[in-house]
Amino acid sequence: MKFHPGRTIRALLPPLAAGLALTALPAQSAQAATTLANGGFESDGTGAAVPTGWSEYGDTGASFTESGGHGGSYRLTHYASSAYKVETYQYLSGLANGNYTLTAWVRSGGGQNAAYMALKNCGGTEQRTDLPISSTGWIRIVTPVKVSNNQCTISVNSDANAGNWINVDDLTLTSGTTGTSIHGADISSLAKSEAKGGVYRTGSGATGDAVSILKSSGMNYARLKVWVNPADGFNDKAHVLATAKRVKAQGMKLLVDFHYSDSWADPGQQTKPAAWMGHTYSQLKTDVYNHTYDVLSALKAQGTTADMVQVGNEINGGMLWSEGSTDNWSQLAGLINSGYDAVKAVNSSTPVALHLAKGGDKAGTEWWFDNAVAKGVRFDAIGLSYYGYWHGPLSDFQATLDDAAARYGKPVFVAETAYPFRLDSDDPLTNQIDTGGELVPGYPATVAGQTKWMKDVTSIVEAVPNGRGLGVFYWEATWTAVTGNGWDPADPGSGNGWENQALFGYDDKALSSMTWFSHR
Repeated sequence: MKFHPGRTIRALLPPLAAGLALTALPAQSAQAATTLANGGFESDGTGAAVPTGWSEYGDTGASFTESGGHGGSYRLTHYASSAYKVETYQYLSGLANGNYTLTAWVRSGGGQNAAYMALKNCGGTEQRTDLPISSTGWIRIVTPVKVSNNQCTISVNSDANAGNWINVDDLTLTSGTTGTSIHGADISSLAKSEAKGGVYRTGSGATGDAVSILKSSGMNYARLKVWVNPADGFNDKAHVLATAKRVKAQGMKLLVDFHYSDSWADPGQQTKPAAWMGHTYSQLKTDVYNHTYDVLSALKAQGTTADMVQVGNEINGGMLWSEGSTDNWSQLAGLINSGYDAVKAVNSSTPVALHLAKGGDKAGTEWWFDNAVAKGVRFDAIGLSYYGYWHGPLSDFQATLDDAAARYGKPVFVAETAYPFRLDSDDPLTNQIDTGGELVPGYPATVAGQTKWMKDVTSIVEAVPNGRGLGVFYWEATWTAVTGNGWDPADPGSGNGWENQALFGYDDKALSSMTWFSHR
């Protein structure tokens, strides 16, 4: 860090917690403007101690401009070789009251106690968005606020340890608002867990109903998978109907996820149900229609109509192999459309989602949906699985999500994501993610790391342009380690490789990471 002259008075101010500037200083000491000035930090070039249009507070030597911008040549950076707290802010006055959204492109090396964008002193509650951790690719984040007093302060905050850094660039403040409507979780494992003795507790340790505990944390949507004739008898029509009643009783919405298999369907396996083996392609289309219609009409009849339906699960390679493989797009299209037609026959307003894995694979997602569109596949929404330890960096995920929404003009959502809160196992089976080297850089296997992962993924969905980002489903919130509730429906002795990514701890208590359900 080179010394920045001209800071003698401001640099001697005692550092305060980031974010306190405008409660500690009179508002008129801030730069007042009616529109955001120098949002691209291009006015000064490299090394500006206080960028034009902006003010600083705290350890001001840690806030400066330098080359390497997102859009233009320069960016705002927070960095110091020792621990620091600094705020770079801009006070806007004379604003018309109404809804506004701050958009910013950001990078962060992580490690801070806090690093966030904020809109405050706008007449209501301060709104914040944490900076996702991304040391290379830029990520766009948004922060909405309602201005009711004709003014607002735009704030970039760091409460950082030695050597931590952030980059911020290309800020805009525009009319409009953002948010996500789906704060969901897959709880397909719950019925079997309870049948095998699984217990769920509140954060304070009181035994309770898992669905109720999740709802109380802000969960508003449940995802349930359907297998045709599974070996263990769970995740079948009867159990989906029973769990759906519990979901709807809590006021939640319901996503039904058809695997069209007796066991797991994913990019590596799309095995036909035993009852459909040997059927012709024409028969398989009828099978898909009848099975889809049967489950959904039964749900509707008991007063728990599905609010969204997935026709297939992670169908990157197609479904009902080999007839429905992507090696034969015309047949795959026919099978998907058969499911689509069944959904609409039960309830014409239920949206149908198509679900792919590999949420960071923009080229692969385009290839799949370009083929689907060319073959006349009908769908209403796009769901992607995105696991950061498998599917590439957050910046790739954002690029894929944004592109899918724009290219196909459909709403998008994360159908599955998760993150570990610890690495060791609670049963004899090795966990899917069990070493530090498998983790996403900057996101530790702690409850705090799990929480930050979910908030940052949801922030990226919230930032999808034109309001097309619906939200996120956490994958298998209730799959704790319970003897008999392993991964293989045909093997009662199989273990669970996922209990370190549940939202309940090894003591069965709700984890504080459930707070992500309360994201905007």
